[in-house]
Amino acid sequence: MAKKKILNLYAGLGGNRKHWEDVEVTAVEMEQKIADVYKANFPHDTVIVGDAHQYLLDHHEEFDFVWTSPPCQTHSKMAKATRHKLNRYSDMSLYQEIIFLQHFFKGKFVVENVKPFYEPLVKPTTVMGRHIFWANFEITPIEIPNFKNFINAGTTKETEKMKEWLGIHYEGNIYYKNNHCPGQVLRNCVHPDLGLHVLNESKREGLFSF
Repeated sequence: MAKKKILNLYAGLGGNRKHWEDVEVTAVEMEQKIADVYKANFPHDTVIVGDAHQYLLDHHEEFDFVWTSPPCQTHSKMAKATRHKLNRYSDMSLYQEIIFLQHFFKGKFVVENVKPFYEPLVKPTTVMGRHIFWANFEITPIEIPNFKNFINAGTTKETEKMKEWLGIHYEGNIYYKNNHCPGQVLRNCVHPDLGLHVLNESKREGLFSF
């Protein structure tokens, strides 16, 4: 039986993907240094360095399941915190992808983001901890506890602790764009247990037959 094809967009380090088995995964990640760590941890996946938003539009018909985690920075509660002085619009590509998948994708999909500082513009399927999900299948909430000081963790010791928590390993720290916190790329990850739970929920809805 052919393996089901999964598109993992804004793949990051691959926290959500870590416990997936017997599937064929294509991951799209914009940052080369992050994509390199993903490829080292998941050498059998196809890893594409590029624009995940455009890739979804161009290639969605090639996949059975889509997981997309658009950038959360302009939606997160931290975006409204007093330490942020930038004037910027919230990135509406999040809602573009939700609406596109709802109406034009024939397989199962899930869109993941953080709980926003505003009322979501599209009603979510479920909320779990700091995560919010939109999907075309039911997702039963589970609890994945974070460790103390998770949101602000930025020391070398705390960063190593996050690596252990996620089971994602690489040497040193990763910085990208204008981010100076070594823990940010790890905080962006969905915990592997949660990623597996969501995929299993889609199986329960009849996507997979194994």
